[in-house]
Amino acid sequence: MDDGGATLNLGDHTLDLSAVPARMGNHGVDIGSLRAQTRTVTYDPGFANTASAQSTITYIDGTAGKLTHRGYAIEDLANSCGFLEVAFLLLFGHLPNKAELEEWQASMNRHSLLNEELKRFFDAFPKQAHPMAILSSATNAISTFYEEYHNPKDEASVIESAQRLIAKMPTVAAWAYKKSTGFPYIYPRNDLRYVANFLHMMFALPTEEYHVDPVIAKALNVLLILHADHGQNCSTATVRFVGSSQANLFASVAAGMNALWGPLHGGANQAVVEMLAEIANDPSASTESYIARAKDKNDPFRLMGFGHRVYNNYDPRARILKKFADDVLDRVEGDDPLLRIAEELEEAALSDEYFQERNLYPNVDFYSGIIFRALGFPMRMFTVLFAIGRLPGWIANWKEMTEDPATRIARPRQIYVGEESRRFIPLHQR
Repeated sequence: MDDGGATLNLGDHTLDLSAVPARMGNHGVDIGSLRAQTRTVTYDPGFANTASAQSTITYIDGTAGKLTHRGYAIEDLANSCGFLEVAFLLLFGHLPNKAELEEWQASMNRHSLLNEELKRFFDAFPKQAHPMAILSSATNAISTFYEEYHNPKDEASVIESAQRLIAKMPTVAAWAYKKSTGFPYIYPRNDLRYVANFLHMMFALPTEEYHVDPVIAKALNVLLILHADHGQNCSTATVRFVGSSQANLFASVAAGMNALWGPLHGGANQAVVEMLAEIANDPSASTESYIARAKDKNDPFRLMGFGHRVYNNYDPRARILKKFADDVLDRVEGDDPLLRIAEELEEAALSDEYFQERNLYPNVDFYSGIIFRALGFPMRMFTVLFAIGRLPGWIANWKEMTEDPATRIARPRQIYVGEESRRFIPLHQR
């Protein structure tokens, strides 16, 4: 077709499929009429070739290793912005001016406190409960205190819900951690900024003064920004999927958290640290031996943190983390054998034809787990930190979806391959 669409010949049917142009990246073809006209559906496991939305939030060029939010390069945002600035950008489409940012930060402080009744909620979990289970459960529980804000068509209610979610999530995460340690919950402080407040609630004790190290706060700020959004990934698509039924923002975000919890998504950085620890504890280990194992298809060992579903180039987020990993580790604990092993593995892999031919470059998980660990976070908190960072992206995508008149309730089709017809046999004859 002249408009960039396509003509599909399928049996006795000829369909003109109109184009869905992109400003950058992959163009689309509208197949909305395919099933109605031909009783045929497309088959795309994992939806790797299916666009579920038109979005203005995030653009990824996997070949060039490029990531932008609302047109701004991730490098500029990570180096020059605070996390709440990026959250504002994702939600409202522009970077805030000074007055807007001050009001936005003030709203985070106003809403950071949890209702006292939620203390009993945290107390009800066993001490060993995974913090991601608490995080998603608490997100649903918080919604019960704000049912007047559940209407997805009310813009003011959506903004109120978004503010409460972003403001309260560090408190929820810190209390989930305190629950696992048996130490008292620490309340948020309105005199601290977002990241510093979170660190204070995580690591302070009522018995002594706690000072937030600005180097650690800066590192965590960058880490949260690097996780803020990444297009239609598994958890973001889940948020949109659930929200398409007009489920409220709290319920939709809670669903996204559960999707993120999976080891193939939010748990990947923990897998990297576990792999590096395995190598460090192996007395016969060498970089060459583990690279060889990674290339052996009969060996179950996998080099975690390399390759990405979207990027076939160096993940730009990994480049940013690599630049300041040494500085952070020098500040908080000096030499880290896991970082040394990671750097050796990266150097060996990037010079190896096997990895070059398959475009297996380090991704954001390769360094984020090491830095989270150096900042003092236990591994069970890694995915929680990912969730706090990704929260603005989830909300922005949910908001974009609810405002899009083309949105329909998500309802993928299937290709049935089961039994055609079976004679029913009563129970006494089976």
